[in-house]
Amino acid sequence: MKAKTIGTAHLSDKTVLVRVDFNVPIMRGKIEDDFKIQASLELIKFLISKRAKIVLMTHLGWPKSGGAADRRKFSVKIIASHLAKLLDKRVLFLNQPVGSAKLQTAITKLKNGQVALLENIRFYPGETTNSLEFAKQLAGLADVYINNAFASCHRQHTSVSAIKKYLPSFAGPLLVAEVTNLRRVLKPKRPLIAIMGGVKVETKIAVLKNLLKKANHVLIGGALANNFLAAHRFNVGKSIVTKSGIALARRLPRKKLVWPLDLVVTTKDGRTAWRHLKEIKRGETIIDIGPETMKLFGNYIKRANTLVWNGPMGRYEDERARYGTLFVARAVASRSSGKAFGVVGGGETIDALKLTKMEDDIDWISTGGGATLAYLSGEKLPGLVGLIK
Repeated sequence: MKAKTIGTAHLSDKTVLVRVDFNVPIMRGKIEDDFKIQASLELIKFLISKRAKIVLMTHLGWPKSGGAADRRKFSVKIIASHLAKLLDKRVLFLNQPVGSAKLQTAITKLKNGQVALLENIRFYPGETTNSLEFAKQLAGLADVYINNAFASCHRQHTSVSAIKKYLPSFAGPLLVAEVTNLRRVLKPKRPLIAIMGGVKVETKIAVLKNLLKKANHVLIGGALANNFLAAHRFNVGKSIVTKSGIALARRLPRKKLVWPLDLVVTTKDGRTAWRHLKEIKRGETIIDIGPETMKLFGNYIKRANTLVWNGPMGRYEDERARYGTLFVARAVASRSSGKAFGVVGGGETIDALKLTKMEDDIDWISTGGGATLAYLSGEKLPGLVGLIK
């Protein structure tokens, strides 16, 4: 792997535009999880030490128009305040429009080592269209560009793609670390065991295809598994499936797939019950994997030398349905850090892992959701082009 990194470049007095991914969950005006923000602190502190003038840009959610309602809901001002606490340093929030003289003046006045954050980059229509004109406006704010937003690299957006045409561009340390660690999954020490869960088979079909070529086995759980069970004519009751998901699952080779033997369901009257795979009734809904499946999955996990896990095994947010997910989290964490190389990715998966308080035992926790799946699918990520080969 070759990466174009900032290295020993002279940065003092330089204005550095840094694309970060601070798309964090916010509820009732509070940041619920700052994992993505923490992941970029290393780079920000490095740039401060080099006396650069640091201008950060991120998106938050999917604003529709950038109008008043969007600006109340999706403003990143709260992130600037949180980052200031983490750095123990003032962070300027710049809500002047990109392309305006006011924003240009505010950035010109930045002092060496000062940190500023632009307003939500998705308030501008040019961001999601990979606009060259918008890229020129962004490039006019700085001398150097650094991409440290791996979680956004799968999108053909201006702030990770087109901007590289107009500024000297470099890969941040998070980008390099993500690719380095995910490459170890694609070029694994065997056996490679992948565990895939979650809801939408449509978003995971490409990575399943690629992992089935490389993995020794792929363990399937969560609502993802429902589509495979239905595709092979098992009754899944009222469980979540889609016609397209079933059709896609039917096309994948069965040989390396390992799916549940037993499951936990909710019955018509709302009770939870254990069912063997062939015993699920018409009005029941699958919410978790059962104990026999946990034992089966555990046997595969404990023999692995490389592990990758994305997606919960059921409705882990429901206390009645989190045993399977927590079992997998503990099994993967116990096998990682020495015995095997373990990678975990996806917001819900990381959230579930944190419930076990064993996240420090995982070799690499990826900041990417869709980007991680895209990379493991073998896709070219627009944000990496020209920065990491």
